[in-house]
Amino acid sequence: MNSFLFVVVPYVCLTTFVVGHLWRYRYDKFGWTTRSSQLYENRLLRLGSPLFHFGIIGVFFGHVIGLGIPTSWTEAVGVSEGLYHFFAVSIGALAGAATVIGMAILIYRRRTVGPVFSVTTRMDKVMYLFLATVILLGLFNTVAANIFGDYDYREGVSVWFRGLFRFDLHPELMGEAPLGFQLHGLVAFALFALWPFTRLVHVFSAPLGYLTRPYIVYRSRDEGLGSHRPRRGWDRVG
Repeated sequence: MNSFLFVVVPYVCLTTFVVGHLWRYRYDKFGWTTRSSQLYENRLLRLGSPLFHFGIIGVFFGHVIGLGIPTSWTEAVGVSEGLYHFFAVSIGALAGAATVIGMAILIYRRRTVGPVFSVTTRMDKVMYLFLATVILLGLFNTVAANIFGDYDYREGVSVWFRGLFRFDLHPELMGEAPLGFQLHGLVAFALFALWPFTRLVHVFSAPLGYLTRPYIVYRSRDEGLGSHRPRRGWDRVG
């Protein structure tokens, strides 16, 4: 059972993640969007969206460090285990709280604002369910493991996770982890499998081209066009 849950399931989900994005890009380029709803409501979006996005970026980099970097590497640069866990709890809890609050505002907005709710698809609801479950389980594990428990996920879950990408499989390590970590890992991989078929694909569409694109040249309005003179302060210069 450990081999199925913590080897087969992750590889199936990762394969779906990769193949699904290739399929989506090939056959649904015009649907590759976040389907912005800013035109329908802006006040709650301006509050919830930055909280969620900045929080999730912090959570992402926390996972990169916690899962991707071995304990021996952090100790080699002078970061003790106690110092690491202090930052993991403080910064991780802060990023997690910002993510949860931002997501709660966005879900409230999507449920209570009529025009926004009307453009919410069934897949959006499934995505929010899985995303909320992953985030809440991760926040619970961060607090429980570092404050109330003595389980060191860096010697268990992290080794299992890195082994998936090195084909050095250790499903028994995940089988020995607390239930919260097991559920967090399985639901996270399920979210990866759903990713290509949701609005989350916009993560791979960062507008980096805006940094290097040329200036847009606007032509001034011809004075001879239109029936009204330009408003005060908008007279042509030169």
